[in-house]
Amino acid sequence: MKPVKLLQIRTLLAVALTATTLLLVPRAQAMQSIVGSKHDMSAYTNSAGQVCVACHTPHNAQANQLAPLWNHTSSSTPFTLYSSATLKSTPGQPTGASKACLSCHDGTVALDSFGNKTPGSAGKISGANNLGTDLSDDHPVSLTYDASLVTLNPTLVSPVSGAFVDSAKTVPLFNGKLECASCHDAHDNTYTFFLRKSNAGSALCLSCHNK
Repeated sequence: MKPVKLLQIRTLLAVALTATTLLLVPRAQAMQSIVGSKHDMSAYTNSAGQVCVACHTPHNAQANQLAPLWNHTSSSTPFTLYSSATLKSTPGQPTGASKACLSCHDGTVALDSFGNKTPGSAGKISGANNLGTDLSDDHPVSLTYDASLVTLNPTLVSPVSGAFVDSAKTVPLFNGKLECASCHDAHDNTYTFFLRKSNAGSALCLSCHNK
């Protein structure tokens, strides 16, 4: 067989194998990237255009580890929490993954306030993306989601474990708590609004709410 022909066959086999592999990988995992999304902060980092350093750093991370190797300045402002006569849990001040999100989305900290960098002209988040510090009109976060809560509110889906609400493992819990990152994945905008899954037919909502 001629060398050129053999090379063409090998190329076709490689393409077929790659396509098969992609079919076997969940869509969200295959598309996972913040590059080019609204969470791509490379414009505010340095001349190297680093994407990750605004939130994470391999060295000298923040003492308060809101997320792995957290690098962004967090808010020190107390939040007004959601309350309702039908609420069966007692949300506390946002912690962990939720406070990491609010490091930008509460509008009190500059977007480029991270690491040892002096905040420049990036400013603070604005518009609809600025949730502010009044969370009384937002879904409660940093609340314990467990069997006891479901007993108090049977309209909720029983969590499959302390790590996930659903058996498909699309809605994670963080130390047994529901956080912003339970519904949103900051690294993947496959479903827009950085949702964990499509909310067509309220599918994401129904992962927890058994209505």
